[in-house]
Amino acid sequence: FRLAANQGFAHAQYTLGLCYETGTGVDEDHVEAARWYQLAANQGHADAWNSLGVAYMNGTGVDQDHPEAARLLR
Repeated sequence: FRLAANQGFAHAQYTLGLCYETGTGVDEDHVEAARWYQLAANQGHADAWNSLGVAYMNGTGVDQDHPEAARLLR
């Protein structure tokens, strides 16, 4: 997934974010997960918007920000 994610493919970016969130095939890293979710969300990937919103709601990998979470989860 990393090659496709680095080439800008939103679904690969989202999937790499999931890998970092869960520690699947890589060391678990919530900051890195949020970074990949943000890149995918910037391209309109709906699941990435949701995952990033949950990260902001819980303060996982990003500073907790309820207004930003609400914006992303609408």
